[in-house]
Amino acid sequence: MKNNLQKAINANIQIKKKLIYLETKIGLSINRIIQSIESGGKILFCGNGGSAADAQHLVAELVVQLNEKKRPALPALSLALDSSTMTACANDLNYNKIFSRALEGLGKPNDILIILSTSGNSKNIIEVLKKSKKMQIYSIGLLGNNGGKSKALCDLSIVVDSKITQLIQECHIFLGHFILGEVEKKLLKK
Repeated sequence: MKNNLQKAINANIQIKKKLIYLETKIGLSINRIIQSIESGGKILFCGNGGSAADAQHLVAELVVQLNEKKRPALPALSLALDSSTMTACANDLNYNKIFSRALEGLGKPNDILIILSTSGNSKNIIEVLKKSKKMQIYSIGLLGNNGGKSKALCDLSIVVDSKITQLIQECHIFLGHFILGEVEKKLLKK
């Protein structure tokens, strides 16, 4: 067990060390999110499975607080809406439309869409990215593997260099916390 734990810890450390090469893209994402919030926009998140949970987690960090205490709520929303809306969309339209339909109803051009996907190939993620382009909503992708089909559809893609789902997800939540922590700090300094 100790040997397996050590291997898992080392793999996690190695993949996180590679994130330093994404510094420019991370900086761009921080600036775009700040610009959106300052211009009255909101940050919309989506993902599937564990990535949906991570998306909701990051929404909570913006709406409630992350590191900075006594700050106003920041505008964020998960496109994984309530179960009634999602199942109605899946049943009446198509499961691939669950996020794009929500974006159509809630999004506007100065918003930011942040997608979380370990493969980048989920059809509902691809659909929401296509919808964001039509609606002129800037999209940021937290992706894994090689970014999949989503990489080319995102305005800014941040790809974790791994094929191991749990390592990708751990990096996504780390990146989300880092990016949103910087957003908090910079907005409070203004």
